[in-house]
Amino acid sequence: MVAGVFTARWTFPTLLKGTRYVAADLAAKKHLIVWAILAGALWAVANTLTVFAVRDVGLAVAFPLWNANALFGILWGRLLFGELRGATPSTIARVTLGTIAIILAAILLGFSTTHGSAGIPHHATQGILAALGASLLWGTMYVPYRKAYISGMNPLSFVTMFTIGELVTMLTLVLTLDGGTHSAVFHSALVRPLLFWLFLGGFVWVVGDLLQQFATKYLGIGRGIPLSNTNQLWGLAWAALVFGELKNASSSQRLMVIAGSLIMILGAVAISTAVAGQREQTSTNDALKRECDRYSLSYYRVLGEYSGSEIGGREQKRGWWDYLIVAVAVSIFSALAWIAAPPAIVMNLHWVAVLGVLLVLTLVVCCWALYKKTRFS
Repeated sequence: MVAGVFTARWTFPTLLKGTRYVAADLAAKKHLIVWAILAGALWAVANTLTVFAVRDVGLAVAFPLWNANALFGILWGRLLFGELRGATPSTIARVTLGTIAIILAAILLGFSTTHGSAGIPHHATQGILAALGASLLWGTMYVPYRKAYISGMNPLSFVTMFTIGELVTMLTLVLTLDGGTHSAVFHSALVRPLLFWLFLGGFVWVVGDLLQQFATKYLGIGRGIPLSNTNQLWGLAWAALVFGELKNASSSQRLMVIAGSLIMILGAVAISTAVAGQREQTSTNDALKRECDRYSLSYYRVLGEYSGSEIGGREQKRGWWDYLIVAVAVSIFSALAWIAAPPAIVMNLHWVAVLGVLLVLTLVVCCWALYKKTRFS
């Protein structure tokens, strides 16, 4: 999956801006490259912890626990970047209570998918600690994000370096914890037909993550993380409608689904309406000035880049290597698709089509609005 993420993270910036743009952005802010690689390493470790969490306590318990990263995000945003400083009590209450509502909703939605009464797994303590560790790392991972964006770096440039830390750390973990070079992922014939779906999962995840990066840039950590955590609603829709996971659910489970969905929507609405006032914007501007003073950056240039209206423009003409990068990515996916095997899972193809169309339409609308406003800057 991470290999698919790596492929996608280099392809999308090339398609949207071109490697010349990305290279110029990185060259102007070399000090942020190490932060991007660090963020990728944090993501890889956190993602690995979620695997152990799901194994030991199940997805229903683990998912809400690691979604608590939104609370860590609010804390780091407030302490390090002055987010919500100077905000009105009403705004603070909306962001805080909205975040808590989303986490509570995630708990309800998570437990709505459990069936039977198998009891608490034997390794529950380890699983809970793993989920909380993932939550802490994911919440902290956004610190390098925010640091980069208030310095004017483009999210597309950031993720290009992010993926290096991500891939190297994940490969190190596989070699260390999964049998080294003898790991099944390198040798098993059973794994090869699944690689396309894992690559595709990573590729799709990158599209959503890129949008989350822009949300972090323009909304901040405290608002961007909890809003993106509403992804559990989409997961619930696929689970219930496509895979029929709630077909035999009890009335209490269905009630938890309805209640959790409504609470999560209300939480998202509360955060979305918590518009930053003048005093809070001044606090954000102070954080921006500190970064400029610390690294001798041009304040007016960074301010333009942060607001999505770059000053002076950068060379965006595509080089022949841009087309080569895209061609290599397409070739990799084509080769993996050739040897892929359809997953042995019962699916409702009607709902696959409906949700797929909704997903594409939502993506087009969001990307078009972002392009019109910022030109993906």
